[in-house]
Amino acid sequence: MSRLPRLRSSSPDRNHINSDAGPSLPSRMAASGSLKRKAIMEEDEETLDQPRKVAAVGPIRPSRPLQPSRTAANVTTTRGVATKPLTRPRAPTLTQSRGMSAPPTSLKPQSKPTAPVRTAPGRVVSGSRPAAGRAGADDKRFNELQSQLTSIEEARAADAARLAADMEAERNKVAELQNNHLALSRELATAKSQELNQRRELVHASDEIENLKKKHSREVMDLEMDIKKRDREIREVTEDLRICRSDLDRERETVSTLKKTISHQSTSHLTLTTQNHALEAQSTALHSQIDVYASTVSELTLKLEAAQKHIEDLKRDAMDGELVRRKLHNMVQELKGNIRVFCRVRPILPSDIVTYSGALSTSGSSSSLSEGSIDQEKAKGELQANLAFPDTRDHKEIVIASSSSSATGQERKEVYNFGFDRVFEPESTQAEVFEEISQLAQSCTDGYNVCIFAYGQTGSGKSFTMEGGVSETNAGMIPRAVEQVFRVASEMKSRGWEYKLEGQFLEIYNETINDLLGKGEFDKKKHEIKHDSKTGSTRVTDIEVVTLTSPSQVRSLLAIAQSRRSVAATMMNERSSRSHSVFTLRISGVNVGIAGCPGTGERCEGSLNLVDLAGSERLNVSFANGTDKERVRETQSINKSLSALGDVIAALGEKGEKGGDKHIPYRNSKLTYLLQNSLSGNSKTLMVLNLSPLAAHLQESLTSLRFATKVNNTTIGTAKKQSRTS
Repeated sequence: MSRLPRLRSSSPDRNHINSDAGPSLPSRMAASGSLKRKAIMEEDEETLDQPRKVAAVGPIRPSRPLQPSRTAANVTTTRGVATKPLTRPRAPTLTQSRGMSAPPTSLKPQSKPTAPVRTAPGRVVSGSRPAAGRAGADDKRFNELQSQLTSIEEARAADAARLAADMEAERNKVAELQNNHLALSRELATAKSQELNQRRELVHASDEIENLKKKHSREVMDLEMDIKKRDREIREVTEDLRICRSDLDRERETVSTLKKTISHQSTSHLTLTTQNHALEAQSTALHSQIDVYASTVSELTLKLEAAQKHIEDLKRDAMDGELVRRKLHNMVQELKGNIRVFCRVRPILPSDIVTYSGALSTSGSSSSLSEGSIDQEKAKGELQANLAFPDTRDHKEIVIASSSSSATGQERKEVYNFGFDRVFEPESTQAEVFEEISQLAQSCTDGYNVCIFAYGQTGSGKSFTMEGGVSETNAGMIPRAVEQVFRVASEMKSRGWEYKLEGQFLEIYNETINDLLGKGEFDKKKHEIKHDSKTGSTRVTDIEVVTLTSPSQVRSLLAIAQSRRSVAATMMNERSSRSHSVFTLRISGVNVGIAGCPGTGERCEGSLNLVDLAGSERLNVSFANGTDKERVRETQSINKSLSALGDVIAALGEKGEKGGDKHIPYRNSKLTYLLQNSLSGNSKTLMVLNLSPLAAHLQESLTSLRFATKVNNTTIGTAKKQSRTS
């Protein structure tokens, strides 16, 4: 950026003279130079991707004069254009200011003034000089001053004209510099755009080079893989060649062996020819025997046709016998009673000994007792209640004896005798219990509704009875019943029946139905119980129903349901079921017939409900302190539903004795409403009462026995078969 030359003043009054003529040319040139420097700095700061803006240059008209630069040279070059230094006209030196009335300083008075003499109004003259002479001197000085002023004004006018001409020349130079600047700005923008395009082309070329490198690397990798593949093929071919050579050697040995064999066979051929003649003679004899056998075969064919006809008659008789069997089986079940009660007493477990070790008479501190330091047999004898099973033949009675102290201090003994359809002692196995239930599983395939539910206090073995343990010997009633149904369905195929099995598993927790096989979370769906009075079936809305294909599938479903069931620890059981679980197995069959005997088209639908009720116990026994409000609320809900079950049983008993249309309070709880068809006579119902053998649970056991006796004495209607003919 060029700088304008510094102007030097030649007289003290030059600034005063130029101030009347407007802004000076050096000031304008300095302003223009600052604008050019600013535009160039902005262009340097801009990036290549963004075009620079050129500052607009116009006629410079500063409002105030600019001081000349002290460092400017006399001659300055702007973009390669030389400019001449600017000069100012030099004004003549004035010896006296404009408009002065006093005489010049170079004139000295000739004499001191004397007393003033008034010659005219307003004029004072000296008393020592004549008036005419002083007036002439004044006129002379005035003319001199007037001529000086005239010369000054003429010099100023000349300077102004010369200055105007210089300013016009400088303006022309500035305009030329601005044009040069615009041209250079355009050239710079063009160069920048070209540089940007070259950079883009360079980037594009670098991308192409990179792509070519990648392509080349891929081709190199492909070639290396091809080389490896060729090497592998060469190895395989070499191995094949080796195998072929070995095979060739082996074949050569075989050929040599065959040649030797042929030589031996040629000798044997002669012998065989002789034998052939002998066999031909034997063949002639055999043909005669074949004729005899053909006549025998024809006779056997007639007998086979008669046997097949007899077999078809037997199949028809078997189908008719199946119908008779179903009727007789149902009659047997009805004679046993449509509602039956089994009682099962569990054995004393090692955990019971540890739990109630404080009540044992073993010496030593109770806190230091462990399962290994206690005599197991002695501990069981002390903890077990006085239970007896006098009926050793039919196993239908259980006797409980208890002793207590009266108010007078005398020992009072009480004996309670209860009878049920079957009583299982502590030594009974799961297989023995299911043997009595297996006939009910047969009724399901015949088209009847069957309900089996386990009742008892917490820790009495209900879940073990229904679901069982891990091993096959400890399998519960649910997996055994399902396996029995599958086995019966498979056997019935030979009699012309085909069955479809479906299963569902739900729980009733705090009067809320939860789907144990559902995919969602609990309480997200509202499940409702629906009864069909025509078919006698019960359905629950929005419940996951799984098609069953094998008993192993049922075991996996039981594992899933057991992991999702609501359980908690109480004072009577570490893992107590806090809900009622209901496993429902629906069976639908159709008689399609067998080969050679068309089916009747009869359809039957049955269901098997296996219910594991929650533990029943008194609130003060299960939660003595009542600190766990959630467990207390669960226990209250459980006892309420079981109490509703007792009310239904009692109402059914009164209805059976007195008859009439007595109201049965099924809707008092979700449990009784769900089991309505199982308790109203449309189902074959079995209650398995589970008892604890511990003396500490004697009162709870007596309460459960009394309730089971009430159920056993209840009479309900006859179960109806759910079948139809298509």
